[in-house]
Order: sequence, then structure tokens, then C-alpha cells
Amino acid sequence: MSKILVIEDESAIRRVLVKILSEENDSYQVEEAEDGLVGIEKIKATDYDLVLCDIKMPKMDGVEVLEAVKKIKPETAMVMISGHGDLDTAVNTMRLGAFDYISKPPDLNRLLNTVRNALDKKELVVENKRLKKKVSKNYEMIGESEAISRIKEMVEKVAQTDARVLITGPNGTGKELVAHWLHQKSERSKGPMIEVNCAAIPSELIESELFGHVKGAFTSANKDRAGKFEAANGGTIFLDEIGDMSLSAQAKVLRALQESRIQRVGSDKDIKVNVRVVAATNKDLKKEIADGNFREDLYHRLAVILIKVPALNDRRDDIPLLIKHFAKKIAKEQGVAEKKFSAKAIKLLQEYDWTGNIRELRNVVERLIILGEKEISEKDVKLFASK
Repeated sequence: MSKILVIEDESAIRRVLVKILSEENDSYQVEEAEDGLVGIEKIKATDYDLVLCDIKMPKMDGVEVLEAVKKIKPETAMVMISGHGDLDTAVNTMRLGAFDYISKPPDLNRLLNTVRNALDKKELVVENKRLKKKVSKNYEMIGESEAISRIKEMVEKVAQTDARVLITGPNGTGKELVAHWLHQKSERSKGPMIEVNCAAIPSELIESELFGHVKGAFTSANKDRAGKFEAANGGTIFLDEIGDMSLSAQAKVLRALQESRIQRVGSDKDIKVNVRVVAATNKDLKKEIADGNFREDLYHRLAVILIKVPALNDRRDDIPLLIKHFAKKIAKEQGVAEKKFSAKAIKLLQEYDWTGNIRELRNVVERLIILGEKEISEKDVKLFASK
């Protein structure tokens, strides 16, 4: 049902509006408030889909109500009710975020059309927000095993916070998928997600890559350049393979986490950044700390939330789902008909030792789709997927 609140100090007009709306549609649940103060209290206590609000009222006028609603319940649709002398103000309220305005005395068709349109728009806004919360299919975590279900539950809880997350697990297990889920399910999903593979960047360039540099900071620095932390401002930075980062870069990352400020290489000017840090590693960081390769203080800053992604050998029950997922995706990418895997083929693949984890499984599925028969058999697996 659509919940509608009518805020109007003139009781006769208020009763007419409530009667019209209640009789128009059984799905409209209509409530009323005699002034702006009462209306605001009701809005705080209840999630209304639409508020019809008079502009000229004692105690608190309609413009003040509109401004308050946009702060406390910004998704609530507002339609203003204006007297003849309030038209300029009514037009101005639309600049402040009102959906529309109707004049007194209200024309029945104009009123009902405006209400329907406002509710339709509210529904679209809510649906759009819901869709944004859904994770892109490119970053789905496939599986129903206990380990994967536990990770999904953790992500749902943690995503809505700005808590830093350290994701651990062997290569090829999908640590980057967890990072993308965290970002896309967070309020920061409107902002960028910047990925940095710390293992792929030479140690002498990692600081410039992360924090940027100014012209002349080193031989090839021909102009000022922003780093990944600045690019991720308002969003998330994903530091993959952080265990491979140099100690000097670790010190600067620690400062960025402590102070939310960075300095470009060659500059002493602080730049404020608003970034959520998610890191991942396949290394045992506690061992790296003991060996003097990783800062303990940085570890404790990063590991507010620890998420361990299991090896594929520890979640064999998910292999049939992963095979089906990859078979469909690869067939689409290759432009070929989707192939099914026989029960014996799937059982045999479940028994393999997947040292390369999900990445290796995907490669094997692709090989079988290209080289195997219309239905992938146990024989195909033995021929083309043998270790």
C-alpha cells in the first residue's frame, strides 16, 4: 500500500483531500496532520511514500517542512498545496526538491494525476536504489557451501560501514570478488573503486602509483600526476597483494589510514582523502611481520574485519554450481551453444586437486567446452582435463 500524509491547517480542505484520495484507490493509506510540526513528527515516525503539504501554515510553513523532510527522509515525494498568492513560492519549492504543486481549490483530475505521477517516481527511485545494491554479475560469488554463505553474510553486515577489511586466501580463490561485493553493496558504490595490484608495480614506483607525484620529483616526472588514493576519493581503494608492498610505501599507507591525508611524491603539501581501504593478500602477514617484511601497526589498521576465502578443495560442494556458471558464461563469450556436463564428469571434476583454485577450474571448463563433445562426458574430462 502507498502511504500518504496530508498536512493542511484548514480542516475543510484537509478532509476533502483525505476523502478524495481514500476513495480514489483502495491501496492508498491516507493520514492527516493539522500543521507542519505535527506533520514532521509523523514523518519521523513513519515512512510515507508521498506528503501533500500546504505552504502557508502557522507554527511551521510548508517551505520549512519541505527542507526538514529533505534532510530526514530525502526519498519522500513532496507535493505542495498553494493558494493563489503562493504560486511564486510554490515554483520555488520545486527548486528545493518538491515533486510538484497543486493550487487551491484542488482540481480533481490535476490532483489525482499529480499523486499518481509522484508515487510512480518514488517507486522508480526506490527500485533504482535497490538495483544499485545488487552486485554486478561480473562479480558474483557463486556457491552455497557453508564457507561461502558465511562470507556473504559478513559482507552484508560489513558493507554498510566504512570499516577496513583484510581479505586473505590462496591465489585464484576470488578475493577480488569479495572486494567488489563490499564496494557495490556499500553507500560508496556511487563513487569509484580503484584497484591496485601491489605485486605488479616495481617497488620504486609504488609510492608514486599510490600517492601521485609532482613535476620534477624524479627523472621521468614530467608533470604533476594524481595517485590512486586521490582517484578513489569518495569510494574504495582495493590494495591487492598488499603483502608485497615495500616497507617505505607501507609507512605512507599507514599515515593515510591514520590521518586521511596523503602527500604526493616530491611535495610536502597534504591532500585530504575520503577513502575506504580494502586489502587482500595470499601471504601469512603474521609470519611476514615476524620476518620484518610487514609493519605490525599497518596490519592492525587494515585487519579491522578479517575475511578468509577458502581454497576450492575446501568447498567441493560448490563445484557443480561453478561449472554450470562458467559453462554458461564461456559459451556466451565464445559464441557457441552451451554444453551440459554429465553427472559422472562433474563427479570426476569434484575429485580433482584444484591447486589453482577457481581460476584453474574456469580454465578447465573453457578447455572442455572448446574440445569436448556436445555433452561433456567423463571421457572428455580424462582426455582434456587431466593433470
